[in-house]
Amino acid sequence: MESIKSMEVLGQVLSLTQEELSWKEGPGTVPLRITEHFFNLIDKNDPNDPLRKQVVPTGLENIEDDQDEEITFDPQQEEKYSVNSRLVHRYKNRVAFLVTDLCPSYCRHCFRRRFTGKLMGCVSDEIAEESAAYVGNRPEIKEILFTGGDVLTLSNSHLEKLITMFREKRPDLLIRICTRYLTTDPKRIDIEFISMLKKFRSAPFYIMTQFNHPKEISEESVKSINLLADNGFPLMNQTVLLKGINDDVLVLEELFNKLLFLRVKPYYLFQLDYVKGTSHFRVPLERGFEIQKELTKRLSGLANPFYTLDLPLGGGKVNFSQTQVTKDEGEQRFIIKSHSGETRFYPIG
Repeated sequence: MESIKSMEVLGQVLSLTQEELSWKEGPGTVPLRITEHFFNLIDKNDPNDPLRKQVVPTGLENIEDDQDEEITFDPQQEEKYSVNSRLVHRYKNRVAFLVTDLCPSYCRHCFRRRFTGKLMGCVSDEIAEESAAYVGNRPEIKEILFTGGDVLTLSNSHLEKLITMFREKRPDLLIRICTRYLTTDPKRIDIEFISMLKKFRSAPFYIMTQFNHPKEISEESVKSINLLADNGFPLMNQTVLLKGINDDVLVLEELFNKLLFLRVKPYYLFQLDYVKGTSHFRVPLERGFEIQKELTKRLSGLANPFYTLDLPLGGGKVNFSQTQVTKDEGEQRFIIKSHSGETRFYPIG
């Protein structure tokens, strides 16, 4: 079975619910695409399977929350901080390089809906060279995130060419490779990929993964994780807190302990971004605080990630263990200060 790319094909292999059948693809959605590997992990008899909910769209995705001006398709205001169409410089010491908008499987909770799945493909050589020159002229930039889309949709040779562009300008530049292939199609992580990365010795690579549920840790995932870890590449995991999928202390406790045992550091537990079409996945912030408090009791410091939110309207990341949160007078919204002192609001429910 090849990747599933349409509701018609999906309906031939899965009994779809009315809610799933009501989904309409449009400018504010991401495409339907599910890899064979990920689809095979889904319990086909359970409409509430936590993996199914992550990749099978529903009509709830077409609700855009138009009544709230803070909910947008660009919650981090990346366009505002863009140097060009593919390089985002939001924080002084790091940049995000949008290598491609394509993914092997599209997450229904995707925060970069303004960009992901728009079929623009890989960054052009011209934009890549311009981006490398920008970074090369700014020594205050210490890290770059190769992200998208999914970086590993590119061939090893193409990715090597892009890495070379940046490392020629900045041999000391730490590179984060952001990918979900360890969950969606782990066989992509092979010895040829490892050998390509090991050609670059001047600064480290970090592999940034996204496992949201213990069911995603398959035998194939473990093999690929071991291949990376055995060859000296640190792995960091960024879990998104998702309603009806992993908003459960026992589920997250199992996930984070399993990841740590596999040498993957639980790094972030992200509160869902304030992006249109995803409100049905959003866990109330107070529930998130309860979960994090209980996880702190149950997990070691190594296994416990930072509970973190990207503030609406481009307010930047805040770590809730270091940030004071209050409520407005009507107790309808949380009031959160960004690290730069700006005020942002987040709903109670």
